[in-house]
Parts: sequence; C-alpha cells; structure tokens
Amino acid sequence: MVLYRRNFIPGGTYFFTVTLFDRRSSVLTDNIDVLRNAFRTARNERPFELDAIVILPDHLHAVMKLPLDDSDFAGRWRRIKGHFSSAPLHAGVDIARHSNGELALWQRRYWEHTIRNEDDFARHIDYVHFNPVKHGYVRRVGDWPHSSFHRYVQTGLLPGDWSGEVSESGDAFGERAEEG
Repeated sequence: MVLYRRNFIPGGTYFFTVTLFDRRSSVLTDNIDVLRNAFRTARNERPFELDAIVILPDHLHAVMKLPLDDSDFAGRWRRIKGHFSSAPLHAGVDIARHSNGELALWQRRYWEHTIRNEDDFARHIDYVHFNPVKHGYVRRVGDWPHSSFHRYVQTGLLPGDWSGEVSESGDAFGERAEEG
C-alpha cells in the first residue's frame, strides 16, 4: 500500500475530486438542492470559500480555500458528505451499505491537490469549468447548469462563450473526447 500524506496548510487553497461509490449513479445531479444545502450547512459549521465547483452525476470537482487559522479540509468533506447522505436516509431511500455497516454512497477517499500559485489556481478553475464538456455531457461549458462557471460569467471574470464549442471530434482544451 502506498503511504500518502495529505498537505495540511492553514489558509490553504485546494482542488478536490469527490466521487460516488457507484460511478453509474446520478444521485448528485438528481438531488442538486440537497447537495447545495449540504454545502451551505457545512460552510455554516466550518467556514470555507468555494472558488469553483462543478457537480456531475457521479462526482464533483471543487476549489476550496480554508480560513487562515485552519487546515482541516477533511472535516469539511466529512460534514458535506454526511449532510448529503442523511437527507435520502431520512426520506426513506434505501442506500447500500458496506460489510461494516457504513453507507456505500461515497467513495471513502477523494483526490486532493494543494494549489501552489496563481497559474496552478487558474488551471484548476479552468479544469473544473470544462469538466462537463470533457465528459461529453454538453458541447459548451455554459450549457451545464451545475457549475460555478455561471457565477464567473455574471461577475465578469469569464466571457459567456469561454472555451467555445467542442466539435464532434472533441478536441478542445487539450482533452481528447471520451469514446462511448
């Protein structure tokens, strides 16, 4: 087993990929309001800034900045996942469990990358916003509704036609189209 050490930096900015256990599921986009509420509740409990986010059916990407005196991103993800998972349970939805009784909604681990500088920050923001196109859900970034891209356009940080439209060949933004 590889020994992986996470980089805990008070006030750090991080890129995350958080994934559902069942990669065929669409529970995140099917329950987008519940997920938004889970983020709001967790942010009220443990403050953080969400610089960028995209929600896809089975995973999400986010760029999160922590308060200057705090490095506990793991606790925030526990709260977000927990708040989201409890809503379907309270609604009577049957969620599979692992052999130890733990809910099998989320993958146990997640990908974390410490943002190193402004260029790294910009690349990860772009990656977040382009991801629905990369996965073939839409041909234009602005067509995906569950993305902070719309906030970036509203505030004038990005133009509405940022990245253009992906052709059928799928060659855009340095990504190859996924084969179906």
